[in-house]
Amino acid sequence: MIPRPQWLAEIRSALKRSQVAALVGPRQSGKTTLARQIVPPESPAYFDLEDPRSLVRLAEPMTALAPLRGVIVIDEIQRRPDLFPVLRVLADRRPLPARFLILGSASPELLRQSSETLAGRLETVTLSGFGLQELGSAALRRHWKRGGFPPAYLAPSEKASFIWRRQFIQTFLERDLPQLGSAIPAATLLRFWTMVSHYHGGVWNAAEAARSLSVSEPTARRYLDLLTGMFMIRQLPPWHENIRKRQVKSPKVYLNDSGLLHALLGLSTEKEILSHPKAGASWEGYAIEEVLKLVRPEASYFWATHTGAELDLLLFKGGRRYGVEIKFQDAPRLTPSMRHALADLSLERLTVLYPGDLRYDLDRRVSVVPLAELASGKPDAVTPDLSKQTQRRRA
Repeated sequence: MIPRPQWLAEIRSALKRSQVAALVGPRQSGKTTLARQIVPPESPAYFDLEDPRSLVRLAEPMTALAPLRGVIVIDEIQRRPDLFPVLRVLADRRPLPARFLILGSASPELLRQSSETLAGRLETVTLSGFGLQELGSAALRRHWKRGGFPPAYLAPSEKASFIWRRQFIQTFLERDLPQLGSAIPAATLLRFWTMVSHYHGGVWNAAEAARSLSVSEPTARRYLDLLTGMFMIRQLPPWHENIRKRQVKSPKVYLNDSGLLHALLGLSTEKEILSHPKAGASWEGYAIEEVLKLVRPEASYFWATHTGAELDLLLFKGGRRYGVEIKFQDAPRLTPSMRHALADLSLERLTVLYPGDLRYDLDRRVSVVPLAELASGKPDAVTPDLSKQTQRRRA
Protein backbone atom coordinates (compact mmCIF):
# COMPACT_ATOMS: atom_id res chain seq x y z
CA MET A 1 0.00 0.00 0.00
CA ILE A 2 1.29 3.46 -0.91
CA PRO A 3 0.99 5.84 2.10
CA ARG A 4 -1.20 8.91 1.60
CA PRO A 5 -0.45 11.08 4.67
CA GLN A 6 -1.45 14.37 3.04
CA TRP A 7 -4.96 13.12 2.34
CA LEU A 8 -5.32 11.74 5.86
CA ALA A 9 -4.26 15.09 7.29
CA GLU A 10 -6.75 16.93 5.07
CA ILE A 11 -9.63 14.64 6.10
CA ARG A 12 -8.81 15.01 9.80
CA SER A 13 -8.63 18.80 9.45
CA ALA A 14 -12.03 18.84 7.73
CA LEU A 15 -13.51 16.78 10.58
CA LYS A 16 -12.19 19.29 13.13
CA ARG A 17 -13.72 22.23 11.28
CA SER A 18 -17.11 20.79 10.29
CA GLN A 19 -19.80 18.56 11.73
CA VAL A 20 -19.87 16.50 8.53
CA ALA A 21 -16.98 15.86 6.15
CA ALA A 22 -17.72 14.31 2.76
CA LEU A 23 -14.91 12.36 1.12
CA VAL A 24 -15.98 12.08 -2.50
CA GLY A 25 -14.29 10.79 -5.62
CA PRO A 26 -14.53 8.01 -8.17
CA ARG A 27 -14.94 4.41 -7.09
CA GLN A 28 -11.69 2.55 -6.43
CA SER A 29 -9.75 5.79 -5.83
CA GLY A 30 -8.89 4.83 -2.24
CA LYS A 31 -11.66 6.49 -0.18
CA THR A 32 -12.46 3.37 1.86
CA THR A 33 -8.77 2.65 2.53
CA LEU A 34 -8.31 6.15 3.97
CA ALA A 35 -11.53 6.02 6.01
CA ARG A 36 -10.46 2.73 7.60
CA GLN A 37 -7.27 4.37 8.79
CA ILE A 38 -9.42 6.84 10.73
CA VAL A 39 -12.09 4.41 11.98
CA PRO A 40 -11.38 0.64 11.88
CA PRO A 41 -13.96 -1.32 9.84
CA GLU A 42 -14.75 -3.56 12.83
CA SER A 43 -15.76 -0.50 14.90
CA PRO A 44 -19.47 0.00 15.71
CA ALA A 45 -19.01 3.50 14.25
CA TYR A 46 -18.20 2.17 10.76
CA PHE A 47 -21.05 1.58 8.29
CA ASP A 48 -20.53 0.23 4.77
CA LEU A 49 -23.77 0.54 2.82
CA GLU A 50 -22.66 -2.22 0.45
CA ASP A 51 -22.51 -4.60 3.45
CA PRO A 52 -25.91 -6.19 4.29
CA ARG A 53 -24.99 -6.15 7.99
CA SER A 54 -24.58 -2.38 7.96
CA LEU A 55 -27.88 -1.99 6.16
CA VAL A 56 -29.59 -4.04 8.88
CA ARG A 57 -27.95 -1.94 11.59
CA LEU A 58 -29.24 1.23 9.89
CA ALA A 59 -32.82 0.00 9.55
CA GLU A 60 -33.62 2.58 12.26
CA PRO A 61 -30.92 5.18 11.55
CA MET A 62 -31.62 7.57 14.42
CA THR A 63 -31.56 4.72 16.93
CA ALA A 64 -28.33 3.33 15.46
CA LEU A 65 -26.40 6.59 15.12
CA ALA A 66 -27.49 8.78 18.03
CA PRO A 67 -25.64 6.88 20.84
CA LEU A 68 -22.29 6.76 18.98
CA ARG A 69 -19.39 9.05 19.87
CA GLY A 70 -16.28 10.28 18.09
CA VAL A 71 -16.01 9.91 14.30
CA ILE A 72 -18.73 7.93 12.50
CA VAL A 73 -18.03 6.67 8.98
CA ILE A 74 -20.79 5.97 6.45
CA ASP A 75 -19.41 4.51 3.22
CA GLU A 76 -21.25 4.71 -0.15
CA ILE A 77 -23.72 7.28 1.18
CA GLN A 78 -25.34 7.67 -2.26
CA ARG A 79 -27.10 4.33 -1.68
CA ARG A 80 -29.15 5.82 1.17
CA PRO A 81 -30.11 9.45 0.42
CA ASP A 82 -32.76 9.17 3.14
CA LEU A 83 -29.93 9.41 5.70
CA PHE A 84 -29.17 13.07 4.93
CA PRO A 85 -32.06 14.53 6.99
CA VAL A 86 -31.04 12.27 9.90
CA LEU A 87 -27.45 13.53 9.67
CA ARG A 88 -28.67 17.12 9.74
CA VAL A 89 -30.48 16.53 13.03
CA LEU A 90 -27.52 14.69 14.57
CA ALA A 91 -25.03 17.32 13.36
CA ASP A 92 -27.01 20.10 15.09
CA ARG A 93 -26.75 18.62 18.59
CA ARG A 94 -25.03 20.77 21.22
CA PRO A 95 -22.63 19.81 22.59
CA LEU A 96 -21.67 17.77 19.56
CA PRO A 97 -20.92 14.18 20.61
CA ALA A 98 -19.93 12.88 17.17
CA ARG A 99 -18.80 14.01 13.74
CA PHE A 100 -19.56 12.23 10.50
CA LEU A 101 -17.28 11.19 7.67
CA ILE A 102 -19.44 10.24 4.70
CA LEU A 103 -17.98 8.63 1.58
CA GLY A 104 -19.53 8.84 -1.86
CA SER A 105 -18.75 8.14 -5.49
CA ALA A 106 -20.73 11.09 -6.82
CA SER A 107 -20.21 14.83 -6.49
CA PRO A 108 -22.35 16.85 -4.05
CA GLU A 109 -23.84 18.60 -7.08
CA LEU A 110 -25.14 15.24 -8.28
CA LEU A 111 -26.27 14.32 -4.76
CA ARG A 112 -28.37 17.43 -4.21
CA GLN A 113 -29.70 16.04 -0.93
CA SER A 114 -26.31 16.52 0.74
CA SER A 115 -25.68 20.04 -0.53
CA GLU A 116 -29.19 21.21 0.39
CA THR A 117 -29.95 19.26 3.57
CA LEU A 118 -26.48 19.71 5.10
CA ALA A 119 -25.87 23.28 3.98
CA GLY A 120 -23.51 25.03 6.40
CA ARG A 121 -22.56 21.78 8.09
CA LEU A 122 -20.74 19.94 5.29
CA GLU A 123 -17.14 20.25 4.09
CA THR A 124 -16.14 18.34 0.99
CA VAL A 125 -12.78 16.72 0.29
CA THR A 126 -12.47 15.47 -3.28
CA LEU A 127 -10.11 12.53 -3.60
CA SER A 128 -8.46 11.53 -6.85
CA GLY A 129 -6.42 8.47 -7.62
CA PHE A 130 -2.68 8.46 -7.02
CA GLY A 131 -0.96 11.71 -7.94
CA LEU A 132 2.56 12.08 -9.27
CA GLN A 133 3.66 13.78 -6.05
CA GLU A 134 2.63 10.63 -4.14
CA LEU A 135 4.46 8.26 -6.51
CA GLY A 136 7.66 10.15 -7.36
CA SER A 137 9.13 11.35 -10.63
CA ALA A 138 10.41 7.89 -11.62
CA ALA A 139 6.78 6.72 -11.87
CA LEU A 140 5.75 9.31 -14.46
CA ARG A 141 5.60 7.12 -17.58
CA ARG A 142 3.84 4.26 -15.81
CA HIS A 143 1.44 6.66 -14.12
CA TRP A 144 0.54 8.34 -17.42
CA LYS A 145 0.05 5.00 -19.13
CA ARG A 146 -1.96 3.22 -16.41
CA GLY A 147 -3.67 6.16 -14.70
CA GLY A 148 -4.10 6.85 -11.01
CA PHE A 149 -6.60 4.22 -9.85
CA PRO A 150 -4.66 2.18 -7.27
CA PRO A 151 -5.63 -1.28 -8.66
CA ALA A 152 -4.69 -0.20 -12.20
CA TYR A 153 -1.40 1.42 -11.20
CA LEU A 154 -0.34 -1.39 -8.87
CA ALA A 155 -1.38 -4.26 -11.17
CA PRO A 156 1.38 -6.88 -11.62
CA SER A 157 1.51 -6.49 -15.41
CA GLU A 158 0.45 -4.20 -18.25
CA LYS A 159 -2.12 -6.77 -19.36
CA ALA A 160 -3.58 -7.07 -15.86
CA SER A 161 -3.82 -3.27 -15.56
CA PHE A 162 -5.56 -2.96 -18.93
CA ILE A 163 -8.04 -5.74 -18.09
CA TRP A 164 -8.85 -4.12 -14.74
CA ARG A 165 -9.56 -0.78 -16.42
CA ARG A 166 -11.84 -2.37 -19.01
CA GLN A 167 -13.73 -4.21 -16.27
CA PHE A 168 -13.98 -1.01 -14.23
CA ILE A 169 -15.66 0.73 -17.18
CA GLN A 170 -18.16 -2.12 -17.56
CA THR A 171 -18.98 -2.26 -13.83
CA PHE A 172 -19.30 1.51 -13.64
CA LEU A 173 -21.85 1.57 -16.45
CA GLU A 174 -23.81 -1.55 -15.52
CA ARG A 175 -23.89 -1.20 -11.70
CA ASP A 176 -22.73 2.14 -10.35
CA LEU A 177 -24.83 4.46 -12.51
CA PRO A 178 -28.09 2.49 -12.07
CA GLN A 179 -27.58 2.73 -8.29
CA LEU A 180 -27.82 6.51 -8.67
CA GLY A 181 -31.12 6.13 -10.48
CA SER A 182 -29.77 6.45 -14.02
CA ALA A 183 -32.01 4.71 -16.56
CA ILE A 184 -29.68 5.33 -19.50
CA PRO A 185 -28.73 2.02 -21.15
CA ALA A 186 -25.13 1.00 -20.48
CA ALA A 187 -24.48 0.49 -24.21
CA THR A 188 -25.61 4.05 -24.97
CA LEU A 189 -23.37 5.57 -22.30
CA LEU A 190 -20.43 3.43 -23.44
CA ARG A 191 -20.85 4.81 -26.97
CA PHE A 192 -21.03 8.34 -25.57
CA TRP A 193 -18.03 7.87 -23.26
CA THR A 194 -15.97 6.41 -26.11
CA MET A 195 -16.97 9.34 -28.30
CA VAL A 196 -15.84 11.79 -25.59
CA SER A 197 -12.48 9.98 -25.47
CA HIS A 198 -12.00 10.99 -29.12
CA TYR A 199 -12.90 14.58 -28.18
CA HIS A 200 -10.36 14.48 -25.30
CA GLY A 201 -8.47 17.77 -25.25
CA GLY A 202 -10.83 19.39 -27.73
CA VAL A 203 -13.62 21.96 -27.55
CA TRP A 204 -16.97 20.32 -26.87
CA ASN A 205 -19.43 20.38 -29.76
CA ALA A 206 -22.84 19.41 -28.36
CA ALA A 207 -24.57 19.48 -31.74
CA GLU A 208 -22.06 17.12 -33.32
CA ALA A 209 -22.24 14.74 -30.37
CA ALA A 210 -26.04 14.74 -30.45
CA ARG A 211 -26.09 13.93 -34.17
CA SER A 212 -23.63 11.07 -33.69
CA LEU A 213 -25.85 9.49 -31.03
CA SER A 214 -29.16 10.44 -32.67
CA VAL A 215 -30.29 12.29 -29.54
CA SER A 216 -31.13 15.91 -28.75
CA GLU A 217 -28.50 18.40 -27.62
CA PRO A 218 -29.99 18.62 -24.09
CA THR A 219 -29.75 14.82 -23.84
CA ALA A 220 -26.09 14.87 -24.90
CA ARG A 221 -25.49 17.60 -22.33
CA ARG A 222 -27.19 15.47 -19.65
CA TYR A 223 -24.90 12.53 -20.47
CA LEU A 224 -21.85 14.79 -20.23
CA ASP A 225 -22.94 16.28 -16.91
CA LEU A 226 -23.68 12.82 -15.50
CA LEU A 227 -20.18 11.53 -16.26
CA THR A 228 -18.72 14.79 -14.96
CA GLY A 229 -20.64 14.40 -11.70
CA MET A 230 -19.23 10.88 -11.34
CA PHE A 231 -15.64 12.22 -11.70
CA MET A 232 -15.05 10.52 -15.05
CA ILE A 233 -14.92 13.66 -17.20
CA ARG A 234 -13.54 17.15 -16.61
CA GLN A 235 -15.22 20.07 -18.34
CA LEU A 236 -12.67 22.88 -18.43
CA PRO A 237 -14.58 26.16 -18.87
CA PRO A 238 -13.44 28.91 -21.23
CA TRP A 239 -12.19 32.25 -19.94
CA HIS A 240 -13.41 35.44 -21.59
CA GLU A 241 -11.23 38.51 -21.41
CA ASN A 242 -12.41 42.03 -22.28
CA ILE A 243 -10.33 42.32 -25.45
CA ARG A 244 -11.14 43.03 -29.07
CA LYS A 245 -10.89 39.41 -30.14
CA ARG A 246 -13.51 36.75 -30.70
CA GLN A 247 -12.99 34.10 -28.05
CA VAL A 248 -14.04 30.47 -27.75
CA LYS A 249 -17.06 30.08 -25.46
CA SER A 250 -17.55 26.30 -25.25
CA PRO A 251 -15.76 24.12 -22.68
CA LYS A 252 -12.97 21.69 -23.38
CA VAL A 253 -13.51 18.09 -22.32
CA TYR A 254 -10.99 15.66 -20.85
CA LEU A 255 -11.23 12.23 -19.30
CA ASN A 256 -10.02 12.68 -15.72
CA ASP A 257 -7.92 9.53 -15.74
CA SER A 258 -5.38 8.86 -18.50
CA GLY A 259 -5.56 5.10 -17.87
CA LEU A 260 -9.30 5.03 -18.58
CA LEU A 261 -8.74 7.17 -21.68
CA HIS A 262 -6.24 4.63 -23.01
CA ALA A 263 -8.61 1.75 -22.18
CA LEU A 264 -11.51 3.38 -24.04
CA LEU A 265 -9.21 4.00 -27.03
CA GLY A 266 -8.03 0.37 -26.89
CA LEU A 267 -4.40 1.30 -26.16
CA SER A 268 -2.76 -1.24 -23.86
CA THR A 269 0.97 -0.52 -24.34
CA GLU A 270 3.14 2.58 -24.40
CA LYS A 271 4.07 1.89 -28.02
CA GLU A 272 0.40 1.94 -28.99
CA ILE A 273 -0.18 5.16 -27.05
CA LEU A 274 2.79 6.97 -28.62
CA SER A 275 1.74 5.99 -32.14
CA HIS A 276 -1.89 7.06 -31.66
CA PRO A 277 -3.16 10.46 -32.92
CA LYS A 278 -4.42 11.30 -29.41
CA ALA A 279 -1.00 10.83 -27.76
CA GLY A 280 -0.42 14.58 -27.42
CA ALA A 281 -3.94 15.20 -26.13
CA SER A 282 -3.52 12.34 -23.64
CA TRP A 283 -0.31 13.92 -22.34
CA GLU A 284 -2.04 17.31 -22.12
CA GLY A 285 -4.95 15.94 -20.08
CA TYR A 286 -2.60 14.02 -17.79
CA ALA A 287 -0.50 17.14 -17.16
CA ILE A 288 -3.58 19.27 -16.47
CA GLU A 289 -4.81 16.83 -13.83
CA GLU A 290 -1.42 16.77 -12.12
CA VAL A 291 -1.19 20.57 -12.11
CA LEU A 292 -4.65 20.91 -10.57
CA LYS A 293 -3.87 18.29 -7.90
CA LEU A 294 -0.68 20.13 -6.95
CA VAL A 295 -1.68 23.78 -7.20
CA ARG A 296 -5.33 23.56 -6.10
CA PRO A 297 -6.20 26.94 -7.62
CA GLU A 298 -9.24 28.99 -6.72
CA ALA A 299 -10.38 28.67 -10.34
CA SER A 300 -9.09 27.15 -13.58
CA TYR A 301 -9.94 27.78 -17.24
CA PHE A 302 -8.58 27.49 -20.75
CA TRP A 303 -8.44 30.44 -23.10
CA ALA A 304 -8.62 30.56 -26.89
CA THR A 305 -9.45 33.04 -29.63
CA HIS A 306 -10.84 32.34 -33.06
CA THR A 307 -7.62 33.70 -34.58
CA GLY A 308 -5.57 30.86 -33.07
CA ALA A 309 -4.17 32.25 -29.82
CA GLU A 310 -4.73 29.91 -26.90
CA LEU A 311 -3.64 28.90 -23.42
CA ASP A 312 -4.06 25.34 -22.16
CA LEU A 313 -4.62 26.32 -18.54
CA LEU A 314 -5.32 29.64 -16.84
CA LEU A 315 -5.03 29.45 -13.05
CA PHE A 316 -6.21 31.94 -10.44
CA LYS A 317 -4.27 31.58 -7.23
CA GLY A 318 -3.80 34.09 -4.40
CA GLY A 319 -5.16 36.96 -6.48
CA ARG A 320 -2.69 36.28 -9.31
CA ARG A 321 -3.00 34.79 -12.78
CA TYR A 322 -0.75 31.99 -13.96
CA GLY A 323 -0.64 30.35 -17.36
CA VAL A 324 0.31 26.78 -18.21
CA GLU A 325 1.13 25.47 -21.66
CA ILE A 326 1.65 21.75 -22.19
CA LYS A 327 3.88 20.52 -24.99
CA PHE A 328 4.51 16.92 -26.00
CA GLN A 329 7.84 17.71 -27.65
CA ASP A 330 11.55 17.63 -26.88
CA ALA A 331 12.41 21.35 -26.83
CA PRO A 332 9.48 23.81 -26.65
CA ARG A 333 10.05 27.31 -27.97
CA LEU A 334 8.38 30.65 -27.38
CA THR A 335 5.41 30.96 -29.74
CA PRO A 336 3.24 33.89 -30.85
CA SER A 337 0.35 32.25 -29.00
CA MET A 338 2.32 32.41 -25.73
CA ARG A 339 3.12 36.09 -26.33
CA HIS A 340 -0.57 36.85 -26.93
CA ALA A 341 -1.55 35.02 -23.73
CA LEU A 342 1.03 36.96 -21.69
CA ALA A 343 -0.15 40.30 -23.06
CA ASP A 344 -3.91 39.74 -23.25
CA LEU A 345 -4.33 37.92 -19.94
CA SER A 346 -1.81 39.87 -17.80
CA LEU A 347 -0.17 36.66 -16.57
CA GLU A 348 2.14 36.69 -13.58
CA ARG A 349 4.02 33.76 -15.06
CA LEU A 350 3.72 31.27 -17.92
CA THR A 351 5.02 27.74 -17.37
CA VAL A 352 5.54 25.33 -20.25
CA LEU A 353 5.42 21.70 -19.11
CA TYR A 354 7.08 19.06 -21.27
CA PRO A 355 8.38 15.47 -21.01
CA GLY A 356 12.08 16.38 -20.97
CA ASP A 357 14.43 16.67 -18.00
CA LEU A 358 15.98 20.15 -18.39
CA ARG A 359 14.52 23.38 -17.00
CA TYR A 360 15.23 26.57 -18.97
CA ASP A 361 13.79 30.06 -19.55
CA LEU A 362 12.29 31.33 -22.78
CA ASP A 363 11.59 34.82 -21.50
CA ARG A 364 11.60 36.81 -18.27
CA ARG A 365 8.14 35.43 -17.45
CA VAL A 366 8.23 32.14 -19.37
CA SER A 367 9.93 28.97 -18.13
CA VAL A 368 10.07 25.47 -19.59
CA VAL A 369 9.72 22.95 -16.75
CA PRO A 370 9.90 19.13 -16.87
CA LEU A 371 6.54 17.67 -15.86
CA ALA A 372 8.43 15.31 -13.55
CA GLU A 373 9.23 18.32 -11.30
CA LEU A 374 5.61 18.29 -10.14
CA ALA A 375 6.52 15.18 -8.16
CA SER A 376 8.36 17.49 -5.73
CA GLY A 377 5.00 18.53 -4.29
CA LYS A 378 5.95 22.21 -4.53
CA PRO A 379 3.28 24.36 -6.25
CA ASP A 380 5.84 27.09 -7.04
CA ALA A 381 7.07 24.86 -9.86
CA VAL A 382 3.99 26.23 -11.65
CA THR A 383 2.87 29.25 -9.61
CA PRO A 384 5.97 31.09 -8.31
CA ASP A 385 5.46 34.43 -6.57
CA LEU A 386 7.70 36.73 -8.61
CA SER A 387 7.36 39.61 -6.15
CA LYS A 388 8.94 37.50 -3.39
CA GLN A 389 11.72 36.41 -5.74
CA THR A 390 12.43 40.06 -6.57
CA GLN A 391 12.54 40.95 -2.88
CA ARG A 392 15.02 38.15 -2.18
CA ARG A 393 17.28 39.29 -5.03
CA ARG A 394 17.23 42.89 -3.76
CA ALA A 395 18.04 41.71 -0.23
